[in-house]
Amino acid sequence: MEIISGVALSRNIKEEIKEEVSGFLDQGLRKPKLVAVLVGLDGPSQTYVNAKVKDCHQVGFESEAIRLDESTSEEELLSWVKKLNEDASVDGFIVQLPLPKKIDETKILLAIDPLKDVDGFHPVNIGNMALGLPGFVPATPAGVMQMLDRSGIETSGKHCVIVGRSKIVGMPLSILLARNSNPGNCTVTLTHSRTKNLEEICKEADILIAALGKPGFIKADMVKKGAVVIDVGISRVETDTNEKGYLIQGDVDFNSVSDKVSFISPVPGGVGPMTRTSLLTNTLRAYKRSFNLN
Repeated sequence: MEIISGVALSRNIKEEIKEEVSGFLDQGLRKPKLVAVLVGLDGPSQTYVNAKVKDCHQVGFESEAIRLDESTSEEELLSWVKKLNEDASVDGFIVQLPLPKKIDETKILLAIDPLKDVDGFHPVNIGNMALGLPGFVPATPAGVMQMLDRSGIETSGKHCVIVGRSKIVGMPLSILLARNSNPGNCTVTLTHSRTKNLEEICKEADILIAALGKPGFIKADMVKKGAVVIDVGISRVETDTNEKGYLIQGDVDFNSVSDKVSFISPVPGGVGPMTRTSLLTNTLRAYKRSFNLN
């Protein structure tokens, strides 16, 4: 069994990005810039945004976190989006989800310029991905594809089962893994809460990807011996065993499943770092487009 370390892989990718950015700065160009907009005081979102800012500094990007009060209206947030769309110094930006319930997330995402949508959620980018056209791939699916590629995992002709059909992870991954590409060329089964005989389907998977947000859902008896398991899930589980009062757990029961598989990604330290690195990669692509460097 081999553990796929997202920490190690993302470190390598960030070194590659840093070297490329250094070359652009030597040419007298400005730094790439990524902006994150955060509304409210959601704890995990704040942690995530802080990590993104740190990542930017590590690779030589300029970064900015716009922190707005919980009382921010939909109109005010749309005004910020418009401002960032029009700011030529901003290569890409994200609006951190979830948003307060009074704000229509879809309306906000639709307002983002697809050319700056480095989260890859705009319908234009989703459509480009589905058609195999240039555009931004959602960060978490892009990170998973990089994990498979850089770990040397063969995907062509394999049966991939994805548990969870979210627009952010499951659905985009099903498209990417089925495409005629490398990695790709999988036969993909996309499962969800209404899927019958889920355990039996999971046991048929050469590559099993868990992305449903239920801690420890995938047990050893749901996994085929020698399978590749990618755990996208990340949940805070309350505990009294540490000062934080919670543990970070994935969708896979790691201790039991790891004995049966050929490759497995841990939580934390697996897909999470790769998601953040994909944001950097998308931002660099937007930057290069603006300077005709592609």
